[in-house]
Amino acid sequence: MFVQIIEGQTNDAAALTRQGERWQAELSPGAVGFLGVTSGVTADGRAITIVRFESEEAARANSDRPEQGAWWAETAQLYDGDISFTESSDVQEFLGGGSDDAGFVQIMKSQGVDRARTAQLDEQFQQFAGSRPDLLGSMRVWTGADSCIEANYFTTEAEARAGERQELPPELQAMMAEFQDLMRDTEFLDLTEPFLR
Repeated sequence: MFVQIIEGQTNDAAALTRQGERWQAELSPGAVGFLGVTSGVTADGRAITIVRFESEEAARANSDRPEQGAWWAETAQLYDGDISFTESSDVQEFLGGGSDDAGFVQIMKSQGVDRARTAQLDEQFQQFAGSRPDLLGSMRVWTGADSCIEANYFTTEAEARAGERQELPPELQAMMAEFQDLMRDTEFLDLTEPFLR
């Protein structure tokens, strides 16, 4: 899998969503290797889009299409200021990865992560997946040796918040505490109206 992440600031979330819907209707049929997209805007106008392709070659071929260039020229005008682009083929999926059924997506942008220890905790977490039925799936994109962007897909925001507050088994509590310590340099972006395809 190859992932492209686009980030910027916008004051028109609805227009960005319309552009996403237009891309799906008009351009996605010709986007060979396109796997899906997770997109949304936070309450303070931070927009993030995570686009998944089968390979880097497929993503490049899509970017080279004239209709893609024309669509992006229009879409870029909906952002205020700089737009950042991040690409990676170093992607991990958990519980099946992203889910179009999610009503809430929380993005975690982390720095200074101990990847080896995180991998060990990930394995241990799998056995406790049933304790958080609100979590439908997750995807982690490594953007550097110790930096990553993670998308967690939840049934609803209310159920996700309730899940965070529930009392967990002692072993899981200890694991969660260590995981939070590993991810202490993390920025959270809450997408309450995610665009998922």
